[in-house]
Amino acid sequence: MRNLRFTISYDGTAYSGFQIQPQSDTIQYRLEKAIWMLTGETVKVISSGRTDAGVHAKAQVINFTTNSQIPVERWCLALNARLPKDIVAHTAEEVLPSFHARKAAKRKTYCYTIRTARFPDVFHRSYEYHHPTPLNVEAMREAVPCLIGEHDFTSFCTVRTDKEVKVRTLYEARLETESDSFLDSGTIDRLRFFVSGNGFLYNMVRIMVGTLIQIGEGKRPSSDMQRILEAKDRALAGPTAEAKGLTMWKVDY
Repeated sequence: MRNLRFTISYDGTAYSGFQIQPQSDTIQYRLEKAIWMLTGETVKVISSGRTDAGVHAKAQVINFTTNSQIPVERWCLALNARLPKDIVAHTAEEVLPSFHARKAAKRKTYCYTIRTARFPDVFHRSYEYHHPTPLNVEAMREAVPCLIGEHDFTSFCTVRTDKEVKVRTLYEARLETESDSFLDSGTIDRLRFFVSGNGFLYNMVRIMVGTLIQIGEGKRPSSDMQRILEAKDRALAGPTAEAKGLTMWKVDY
């Protein structure tokens, strides 16, 4: 048996998340179907993390075991020929039998994109949340540092989670700004919230973003982020931001 590791990207718009679900179209289902078409084997694909419905991935990591002797350098081309156009395998390598895409991951990074220009961007509308009025970026930045470190993130986790332990460690959290170069207006047209940690709870990043947006709108002070974090109460945090703005950015091992 060979253990193969891949880096894949996908547009999650049309899918009910990564993990296989009854009577739903998912990324895992499509991958396992493509592998079956290629090798005739029924395999279980393991991912570094399970993205929700509508969430995208720039560099998701997966692995599975196979008896196939297809050379590793041919796997991506062969898989991509059998996958939908919105799922692409970029790299493939043979790894030790003990490698597990989720358990071996040391650090995961997500990016949430907010468009703050008056009108949506026709080319990126499926990958960013459109907020048509400006946000107070400095107030949002002031709220971010308290999230870094080891904390109980109960306030930023959906109540439907099955995780009993809600302590996670965030290594980095930052806001970056962009302007549309072709407009040359000097205004901020896009915000990107990058967050890296050893793991994330269900809807954790999207709830953080929903809270940050309220701070940017002036509905909350920056200091609210610390208060919400310490309260361990989901009801105190902001709404869950739309899924389409979230992308799994990279995974470190």
